[in-house]
Amino acid sequence: MKYFYAQIVIIAIVLLSCKSYQSTQVINHDKPNPLVKTDTVRISSEETDYEIIIIEPGFNQWLLSTARPRGYYSQQFLEGRNAILVQNWNLRHYQPSEFDPNLYMLPIDYDPRTDYGYEVNYLLYNYFIYFQLTYGQRLSSFIPRI
Repeated sequence: MKYFYAQIVIIAIVLLSCKSYQSTQVINHDKPNPLVKTDTVRISSEETDYEIIIIEPGFNQWLLSTARPRGYYSQQFLEGRNAILVQNWNLRHYQPSEFDPNLYMLPIDYDPRTDYGYEVNYLLYNYFIYFQLTYGQRLSSFIPRI
């Protein structure tokens, strides 16, 4: 008898916990997804004509709450680190059999001889720090820290 009641309770729990899902997803292009909007960082500079677009869930919040503030690093420091980090990123991008191609989807076109301005270098450097801390990767011998 106890076994019968236990089965009824289990069946009731299962039935009450079931949820029906909408079979087709409704995409409304008039209202952009707020998650995508807040997780896209786009910087363009009229002075340099260069642009950086970073689409990474959580990066914008991390940049605002955890990263060092603008002006903390010199542009020369950022350019030096970015040159090393971009080179290692691109090496990993072009070796998908050894490195996860889902992490290194696109190569980064960065020329260390070009002046991209402080803002582009600042965002790129902080993205590399965020990427390394979030995904447990090491792009250089420098320990990623804040």
